[in-house]
Amino acid sequence: MTTRPTEDDLHAVFTRADLGGDDKLDLMEFTLVLEHLGLAWSRAETQHRFEQADTNFDGFISYPELLAVLEAEGWTGGVAPGARS
Repeated sequence: MTTRPTEDDLHAVFTRADLGGDDKLDLMEFTLVLEHLGLAWSRAETQHRFEQADTNFDGFISYPELLAVLEAEGWTGGVAPGARS
């Protein structure tokens, strides 16, 4: 993806990457989202951001947590975390 994604785009990417269909991303699924968005982070950077994004410490990234990490990186254009669940 070469432009900043809309909220609908982000939700679609999240849903496609959620291979378990459980409305949360593990590290591999999170990496798939990043790759789809064209974010080229090292494995260590991806792990670090995953851990930072996992604010409830359940070992997964929810959609609001994904929005928060992408907003922190300037990728969401101010989409409010929690806008979708």
